[in-house]
Amino acid sequence: MSTPTPNTPPALDPEAMLARARATFDIEGQAVLGLKTRVGASFVEAVQRILAVRGRVVVMGMGKSGHVGRKIAATLASTGTPAMFVHPAEASHGDLGMIKAVDLVLGISNSGEVEELTTILPVVKRQGVPLIAMTGRADSTLAQHADVVLDSSVEKEACPLNLAPTASTTAQMALGDALAVALLDARGFGTEDFARSHPGGALGRKLLTHVSDVMRSGDQIPLAKPDANVSELMRAMSTGGFGAAAVIEPDGRATGIFTDGDLRRLIEAGVDLRTARAQDVMHRGPRTIRVEALAVEAAELMEQHGITRLFVVDGEGRIVGALNTNDLMRAKVI
Repeated sequence: MSTPTPNTPPALDPEAMLARARATFDIEGQAVLGLKTRVGASFVEAVQRILAVRGRVVVMGMGKSGHVGRKIAATLASTGTPAMFVHPAEASHGDLGMIKAVDLVLGISNSGEVEELTTILPVVKRQGVPLIAMTGRADSTLAQHADVVLDSSVEKEACPLNLAPTASTTAQMALGDALAVALLDARGFGTEDFARSHPGGALGRKLLTHVSDVMRSGDQIPLAKPDANVSELMRAMSTGGFGAAAVIEPDGRATGIFTDGDLRRLIEAGVDLRTARAQDVMHRGPRTIRVEALAVEAAELMEQHGITRLFVVDGEGRIVGALNTNDLMRAKVI
């Protein structure tokens, strides 16, 4: 039997590959479910201590635990708990100055013995900074220095060699998410708070964008008087390519609407356009929306009534703006 050259890939067994993938899911799933039976008083204390912090939660970890730590810090920060990640090795060379007495350190290490982290623990403690340890070993150096210990231990790694951090990092990630969610709930952190933390995201746009931010205003609003003739209506409809005009009373309140579709129907019906007036051909009771409403509410109203444009009114019912689906699409609300 010939020996394969270094560039020859080994023969692949699809069934073996699928079996290994399924075994990984089983092992990591069991690792997460194992946490469920172990969270208790220490978890509650960890949440209470974080809620009491006047500064930030400083997350620290090396290697794969460091990657998990960065994600945990980001999740905490985006859900109402000020947090940042500090690399333990960099902390030993100056970054330790970023940690203040008003902060709290969340140290993550499966073994609890990683040198870069344990080296700086005495300095952190001398500063009076509270320490929460997330570790798989309750007797480790990290755990012994900690004020609170969160048990993230796993029975085994998903790695067939039981060496590469796999199930252990999944458990750390899940435990970090549990902390963030518990803190979010305790703070009463809601959808609007989340939107303010994510102004560039879809949710942020939906919850922070108001009708006043996207509407047409001033000379861009297509308006006509009740006695306007069809030519005047057509000129108004052409304003900004809106395709409709609001018929308004002298006090600025909308009494009707005339659209380009209405114009086509008049022509098809053979109506004498020379004598027609806006008050005779308009649709009464146009759909409107308040200027302070969310833009997403305008989108929902349009969808509900099968229309593509709305006029915007103030608290007295006077028209102050106009918007259509194109305006909402440009604002990425829909």
